Amino acid sequence: MLHIEQIISVIAPHTCLGCSAEENVLLCESCIESIALVPSRCYRCKAVTHDYAVCKPCAAATPLRQVAVYTHHQGMAKELVHRTKYERAQSGTREMAVAMTTLMSLFDANVVLAHIPTASSRVRTRGYDHARLLAKYIARHQKLPTATLLARIGQAHQVGSNRAQRVKQLEGAFRPVREAQIRGKHIVLVDDVLTSGATLETAARVLKHAGAKRVSAIVFAQA
Repeated sequence: MLHIEQIISVIAPHTCLGCSAEENVLLCESCIESIALVPSRCYRCKAVTHDYAVCKPCAAATPLRQVAVYTHHQGMAKELVHRTKYERAQSGTREMAVAMTTLMSLFDANVVLAHIPTASSRVRTRGYDHARLLAKYIARHQKLPTATLLARIGQAHQVGSNRAQRVKQLEGAFRPVREAQIRGKHIVLVDDVLTSGATLETAARVLKHAGAKRVSAIVFAQA
């Protein structure tokens, strides 16, 4: 069965958000390449680091050791995320994934990709879990394993919350699944936007408690 977006794309194809070319993509390859990249830095304090590593002062406060960020959550990138998440433009996950694959060389070949699961109410509204699709596309491109290693508990939404509120809302938000695929592994979490880092950190703690050797992350944009 055709996805509703595939049907719409025949009637009214997507035009590129950057150059308006009718290529049936939200961002063409040229416009993706023109997006300003986030320099290698610690995701928490933004101090310059090598390969997006967490700096030593911040390491004690987070279970994450490396968070690769492609771009800033602004301009074309912000609009791409918005269309993908709130206007059911599922194809946007492919454009984000294409960009994010350029950062995958930072990780070794033995990682397992795992998405941050979206609240089920949002999945029902959109018809898909955008983070799961991101992980799927990146894994396919890089020939890496991907697995659903976390289950979402509850329907907490973090949009518009400050860091303290996000941390509170996320208490008990995830539980590990398929723990045999977690123990001893380097897990790379996949998501679209990093705001306070509370979601990634909560998910990483759950994975570490379940036996993960190391937890890193890759995201499309940082707010």
